[in-house]
Amino acid sequence: MMDAHVFDYIKRLTTTSSYPFDVMEYQAKEQHVPIMEQDGIAFLKQLIRLHRPTRILEIGAAIGYSALQMASVDTNIQVVTVERDDVRFEAAMANINQYDEHQQVEVLHGDAFDLADELNHKGPFDVVFIDAAKGQYQRFFETFSTNLTEHAMIITDNVLFKGYVSDASEASKRLAKLSQKIDRYNQWLMDREGFETVIVPVGDGVAITTRQMND
Repeated sequence: MMDAHVFDYIKRLTTTSSYPFDVMEYQAKEQHVPIMEQDGIAFLKQLIRLHRPTRILEIGAAIGYSALQMASVDTNIQVVTVERDDVRFEAAMANINQYDEHQQVEVLHGDAFDLADELNHKGPFDVVFIDAAKGQYQRFFETFSTNLTEHAMIITDNVLFKGYVSDASEASKRLAKLSQKIDRYNQWLMDREGFETVIVPVGDGVAITTRQMND
């Protein structure tokens, strides 16, 4: 197990954000909106560079930060994202209208489950990125893993949940209950027939799921 100073060393090597992402990070901090940590977003973008997707579905737009980050990897990428919170949706629309110069990101307003048919109709998707209500992770996976390309990848953020999934002794009652749900999701992912999953301890924990390869 690597010590915390090793992770601190890696973070120091991570390039600081450039415009407009530094502006959006400040916005998120000021508005108390959780977004991916810098090492997590760097890892996500590297996965996208390697996988070379053209259509990405994101569940949970927040202020549009991660959608714009993913789109910035390649101008051929189209991102469909959904946000149910009114204030965050308006912030996402403002950011995307301002910073999405290649018009790569489409934002839908509403509950992802209510819009499931419309979202899936926009597929098939090469990547599904789950970063919304943590207690609904399994349902998100089941709902949006039905319209994927052959070699698609499903990425789930926050699966280590500040370490509470392994030890929630210092968590509040609410966070402990939520960590139990995430732990059950992680266990379910690992046992999911037809899929292979690895969990990487970067950011707040990222699960990468792909279909099992046929022998």
